[in-house]
Amino acid sequence: MQGSVSARPFQRTWLSWFADLVLLAMVSGPFAAPFLAASGIPILVQISDIIYFMGRQVCPQPEMGVALAGDHIAAVCMRCYGTIFGLIGMRWLYQRDRGQSAYWLDQYGLVGFGLTFALCMAYPAELALQGFDWWPMDNVRMTLFGAIAGIGLGAYIMPIFHGHPKED
Repeated sequence: MQGSVSARPFQRTWLSWFADLVLLAMVSGPFAAPFLAASGIPILVQISDIIYFMGRQVCPQPEMGVALAGDHIAAVCMRCYGTIFGLIGMRWLYQRDRGQSAYWLDQYGLVGFGLTFALCMAYPAELALQGFDWWPMDNVRMTLFGAIAGIGLGAYIMPIFHGHPKED
């Protein structure tokens, strides 16, 4: 089929590459920070300090990170990691179907944005519920609520970041 869209191989845009690079940094940075800090090598400790600083800027509870290397904890809490896991899952799904499924929320316009917003509110809702005695802090629960937010966000932004280049 000469000249059809299906005849040409998919070419990634710079935005797609950049989005994947940011996602890779969000996955690896907070996980690597405790190991870099525990190494004792001055340059690696400085890199871990930068990662911990960035984690404190984005995570509401970085002190609840999981201990990974002795007394060194991850740079973000498990709710933040749950969000990243949700984003990774949606990136994997987008790679498989290229936005053809009904669950990609950007195709629904303002309604899709509203649903994305509602799903992302699982993150602060769980954070607020921790203030009540009947809702204990639990890493599994935090991860699940973060994953809901990540899935919602990913269902909206993956087609925007990784969609096909526009035709001229």
